[in-house]
Amino acid sequence: MTVIYRSLFATALLTLTACSSMYYSGLESIGIPKRDLMIHRVEKARDTQEDTKEQFKSALEQFTAVTNFKGGDLEAVYNKLNDEYEDSVSQAKLVRKRIDDIKDVSEALFEEWEEEITQYSSASLKRNSKKQLTSTRRQYKQLVQAMERAETKLEPVLAVFKDQVLYLKHNLNARAISSLKEELSGIKSDVSTLIVAMEKSINEANTFINSMEKN
Repeated sequence: MTVIYRSLFATALLTLTACSSMYYSGLESIGIPKRDLMIHRVEKARDTQEDTKEQFKSALEQFTAVTNFKGGDLEAVYNKLNDEYEDSVSQAKLVRKRIDDIKDVSEALFEEWEEEITQYSSASLKRNSKKQLTSTRRQYKQLVQAMERAETKLEPVLAVFKDQVLYLKHNLNARAISSLKEELSGIKSDVSTLIVAMEKSINEANTFINSMEKN
């Protein structure tokens, strides 16, 4: 995406607030077709997943650090841990939103594409366009499946994070630290699984973007 396109997208997001069809029509009126918007949203989803991956790594580091607590202000430690949890929750919500945004524009794009295929007078061009649509849909499906698989890994990790944060809040003592130590191995495993899924999703996004930009 060029700097000009990014600027246009940002402006459009602020000025167009009606229903999806009017929104997309408004974007097209300023020179941004659904295809470019779809690529842009996939890029945003990819970047959000990258940020989310790093956030969950950061949270894991903080949880690990707590298990090495040797004394001091345990409430301050709790506050740091809770901040990491809240940031992780926010990132998880953003991941879901990005996926929903991609689905919304893809539905509009594919519907428009199908309708426009009927307008061809050339049989060969019509056939080629159908093949391209089928290929794009297949790649899109793989992309969304990868993103949703990664997204399903978020909630189990957040649930464990929340349990430990709450337990630490209610028991600002050695018992809470001991509980976290017992859970740390499982937390590390869950975060590792999440990161692998995120990386696969990010790779799928890059593949999709490259394919769309070549066509």
